[in-house]
Amino acid sequence: MQRRLGALHEIMIPREILKKIRRIEIRTKRLVDDVFSGEYHSVFKGRGMEFAEVREYLPGDDIRSIDWNVTARMGHPYVKKFDEERELTVIFVVDASASGRFGSVSRFKSELAAELCAVLAFSAVRNNDRVGLIIFSDRIEKFVPPQKGRRHALRVIRELLYFKPEGRGTDIPQAVDYLSRTVRRHAVVFLVSDLLTTGAERALAVAARRYDLIAVRVSDPLERELPSVGTIALVDPETDELFEVDASSRSFRARFAEERTRQLAEEDELLRRLGIDSISVSTDAPYAEPLERFFRARARRAGSRVGARG
Repeated sequence: MQRRLGALHEIMIPREILKKIRRIEIRTKRLVDDVFSGEYHSVFKGRGMEFAEVREYLPGDDIRSIDWNVTARMGHPYVKKFDEERELTVIFVVDASASGRFGSVSRFKSELAAELCAVLAFSAVRNNDRVGLIIFSDRIEKFVPPQKGRRHALRVIRELLYFKPEGRGTDIPQAVDYLSRTVRRHAVVFLVSDLLTTGAERALAVAARRYDLIAVRVSDPLERELPSVGTIALVDPETDELFEVDASSRSFRARFAEERTRQLAEEDELLRRLGIDSISVSTDAPYAEPLERFFRARARRAGSRVGARG
């Protein structure tokens, strides 16, 4: 019965939406099969650990695993034993604010975010992991609880492509607070946003301690550098505030580029300080290379940790 209902639900999706979702699945399949599935497995599998039991300390045990409360009660050392979780939960926390509905090249930032999430979602599905979704703006717009399977991954992609948010602004702290209340266990969390917001440091620090948090910054070239096109009107899509600027002025364009470069450097420094890995993608460039760099860096660090333990 459940399978029949699932099939009926898919039939009710408009044909043009299904075609677009299928195109994304086909476009990302080679990356998933040939590149990222193996990379994903080596980087993420086994990172989750689940408490199993407390047992007496044995020579060679890592002293960092000593349970000091039990040790104090029993009078001799006991250690916590953890088992590797065979399955992971992957959560996409995706910014659906109005600034995502912008693109000066061939697609909106929101479309790029959806396709990148598709690659990661199908990689998770190939490894039998659960995938969930939180869509947010200046409010929580949508929560899709984590589940396994290709059909569920397709639902996540459909929501990312066609969900119509009510809010226009960005509230990352609220999104992170909702994440902590709904996803209790350890998870790999991809925060997908243009990060054009302030005041999120504390929320990001809390999330980074609890989850394996990766920030994915989605941008467009016009947000980094203006063309020389005379006087133009710039509109903040989240507030509707209107600015008229003289883009033919070389000094103005230089100040604009310098300010954006400064903002990006501050964001990068904040993420480094909090120990949060980041991936930067842009609407004018393929996303495969930034993803590969991220996986390679993760794999090198994982190898270093194994070598240090050995």
